[in-house]
Amino acid sequence: MARATIGAALFTDRAFSRNLFVWSSLALTLAILVLARHHPHVLWGLLVTVPVLVVTILDLTQSEHSLRRNFPASARFRWFFEWLRPFLRSYIVESDLDGRPFSLDERSLVYARAKGDVDAHPFGTELDVYSGEYEWLAHSIMPNPSAPKDSRVHVGSDQCGRPYQASRLNISAMSFGSLGANAIEALNMGAKIGGFYHDTGEGGLSPYHLKHGGDIVWELGSGYFSCRDKDGHFDPEKFRDRAAHDQVKMTEIKLSQGAKPGHGGVLPAAKVSEEIARTRDVEMGQDCVSPPGHSAFSNPKELVEFAARMRDLSGGKPVGIKLCVGFPHELFAVVKAMLATGITLDFIVVDGAEGGTGAAPTELSDRVGMPLREGLVIARNALVGTNLKGQVKLAASGKVASGAALAMNAALGADWCNAARSFMFSLGCVQSMNCHKDTCPTGIATQSPARQRALVVPDKAERVARFHRATIDALHQIVVAAGLETPDEFRPGHLRQRINVAEMRQMNEIYPFVEEGELLGGTEHATLRRWWALADADTFKPQFDRAEPLTFHPRIRG
Repeated sequence: MARATIGAALFTDRAFSRNLFVWSSLALTLAILVLARHHPHVLWGLLVTVPVLVVTILDLTQSEHSLRRNFPASARFRWFFEWLRPFLRSYIVESDLDGRPFSLDERSLVYARAKGDVDAHPFGTELDVYSGEYEWLAHSIMPNPSAPKDSRVHVGSDQCGRPYQASRLNISAMSFGSLGANAIEALNMGAKIGGFYHDTGEGGLSPYHLKHGGDIVWELGSGYFSCRDKDGHFDPEKFRDRAAHDQVKMTEIKLSQGAKPGHGGVLPAAKVSEEIARTRDVEMGQDCVSPPGHSAFSNPKELVEFAARMRDLSGGKPVGIKLCVGFPHELFAVVKAMLATGITLDFIVVDGAEGGTGAAPTELSDRVGMPLREGLVIARNALVGTNLKGQVKLAASGKVASGAALAMNAALGADWCNAARSFMFSLGCVQSMNCHKDTCPTGIATQSPARQRALVVPDKAERVARFHRATIDALHQIVVAAGLETPDEFRPGHLRQRINVAEMRQMNEIYPFVEEGELLGGTEHATLRRWWALADADTFKPQFDRAEPLTFHPRIRG
């Protein structure tokens, strides 16, 4: 085979169409030079033709991109439209109900409520109520308009000296570093105005979390930021000092995150500013590492003992765990550890695989971790089945953006919900998907002072509070319509799921829901019984020798 040369590229195999910009820019350049002898003003045209000609030559001779070698200059339109595609899809092509992770309708509802605009929907639902994805809440013939408008959740077991009254909707974990200072300030000021809490995320307790007086839940990940020693281990003295702050109402041990479960993280040394280093108790000029797992404990008993230690160090404030459910027996093992030690957590937050993050490996976001609904049902069964649900409260986190989402999660066992991206929308987020690039156009997920200037803290704080208030009002309307007194009275039977165009089922007909103490006495549900048998208070490893073997019943075809 003859060796490919520039000559072959220029003069063979549809040479003119492939090299349209080469020949046209060359021809126009020569024409301008000829015409300039009589019309000097045409030389201005060289400002266009010469750069194009230079680009075609560069493309023709570079070795990085095959398309540019074969289609000089014209191949660049591919990259241009690739860059333009998300904008065209979002603003022109996409329907109101399309869009991921949040549809235009979902985002618009948050925007309207945050701005105090009308959030009513005219002319009836646009959802296909006979689609297999449709779900709804049952209402009552006898509504209850006297239901209290803002019921609270008492968080704190009998072992907690300083319980907390939590709102039904709160700001989920978002770290300083992932979000800019202005965003953190606006969220916390909004929480102060609206009377709900703001989770710090695992990036530490920053001055911006404490600046405006909003209630704080301090989350501790495996890096123990803001309370770590020089080796990255938990430092009880630092924790005691900072947990004593009056704004810190509860503390939370992050075991895993829905968007990237089982994954640690590294903030490169170049991004560790003096401010971030000071907040996280790390050294400047060194990578800031969050290991995949914790160093303070290695089994379920040690986990609950560590939680009890945190509660004591904080002066009796509630302590809980946050996790995306992976193997159900591991969560059951934590429950067994509570029973074995007599130590009760004050709350558990279940984070769904549909939850958000600033950045995560695609495979982990898409294919690892349990979605919220299944995780929430498993956690509810673990607590109810061991008579712990009254002591240990249950929260849900993952794509919560409306009062309906609050009510649906309540039907599956959640006492309250946390939301992250919804509150970002209330700040003005446009879902540009640039969180990991430090180029957020609205100044939220960026450390750039120039971009953060766009976010005016007092204005956005009011929007945060308005969104929260309107969403809680929407939850109240659903409680009234269902004839209930509080969201605590929602049951699995209130939530219906369409299976196909001709069939619907209640949630308790789809998933098993145990009665109080049922796991302790022996449940009739084989899968739950097996998970319970696999769990051990002394280890997260499954105890296969204790569990009944799986039985398969192949279908007989004939």
